[in-house]
Amino acid sequence: MKLSSMALVATALFVGTTSTAAFAKLDVEEARLPAATEAMPEVVSRYQAFVSNLADKYTLHSDELKITQMVAHQGLRLWQQAVRDVQSGHLDDRSLYWNRLAMRELLKTQKPDFNIAAWQRDILIKAVEKSSRGLSDIAFKDDVEIKILLTGFDPFFLDRHIDQSNPSGLVALALDGYRFMVNGKQAQIETAMIPVRFADFDDGLIESILTPIYRDNSVDMIFTVSMGRDEFDIERFPGRNRSAAAPDNLNVLTGANKQAPIAPLVNGGTLNGPEFVEFSLPIAAMQTVEGPWKVNDNHMVSTLAQGEFQAKSLGQLQNAISVEGSGGGYLSNEISYRAILLQKQFNSSIPVGHIHTPRIAAYDVKVEHDIVEQVRAMVEVSATTL
Repeated sequence: MKLSSMALVATALFVGTTSTAAFAKLDVEEARLPAATEAMPEVVSRYQAFVSNLADKYTLHSDELKITQMVAHQGLRLWQQAVRDVQSGHLDDRSLYWNRLAMRELLKTQKPDFNIAAWQRDILIKAVEKSSRGLSDIAFKDDVEIKILLTGFDPFFLDRHIDQSNPSGLVALALDGYRFMVNGKQAQIETAMIPVRFADFDDGLIESILTPIYRDNSVDMIFTVSMGRDEFDIERFPGRNRSAAAPDNLNVLTGANKQAPIAPLVNGGTLNGPEFVEFSLPIAAMQTVEGPWKVNDNHMVSTLAQGEFQAKSLGQLQNAISVEGSGGGYLSNEISYRAILLQKQFNSSIPVGHIHTPRIAAYDVKVEHDIVEQVRAMVEVSATTL
């Protein structure tokens, strides 16, 4: 695309940016939009019509309830279009991420036809966040006998690679609503996309998603998925503490490191629980799946006293202080820890655990296709054990 076309795309997506100071400040994620537009205009502009439609409707309403419902609906339409795109063969998770941010930017810089307060604007932003992440779209068909929930993550480390994709996000888009037969029973996968932001975890996002599920036993299996190392790792012993000296997508650092791990927060207090927990996924069945990558039952952990080692059991870790769980010391480990901890607190028998996919540099459609298919096969074979 020529530079002049890039400028047109940026202008279309960032209407009102010049007046930001007078209305609402863009956060770090939103402020990356111009750089992303310049680097990959075809990715950022893919759902431009949805952003433009939101802009048109946003200035037409004066009723607060109607405008909130409209914003949530536009976010849902964005999620559903990204799902359709991926499942039709356009294997790219990045357009969903960047166009969600474009919608957020618009809500911060364009005023509706009433005097909107900061708290009202925050409600609108939360509405588009929830709906465009699939969280408003988790619905199983009436004939489904095996219900599976799977989560992926947004792209991250975008200051290193602005064009970074996240295979786990692509997995979530590819498998949303996917139906298959297992031993004569109808199975269905429903998915959601998780932000790479410490604040969302501290505010109880994972607990808010999973509490009603564990309370009502409304699914039969839960997979959390993120991008990891060289092969597939099924993380045996997630740890409680944060220790990765790496920023989230808002460039927030927790202050934690491997010498001084920090327990995460939840709803204003410290997240209380054992230093390590253990997954309950059917690992033996998952390891029978053939594909380009080995599927590892990863027992590697790190504690303050012993450093890094292969843990044999939870009992061996009983008096340790966690530095890294099997999933590391970042949010991919933490989502698994929180999911398993909540399962224990509800005394639930729902199998739950974390899949770390092979990592990719930037975007690689062939590799990501193969990752999606191997995860699909692992989920399918896991369902046979229910």
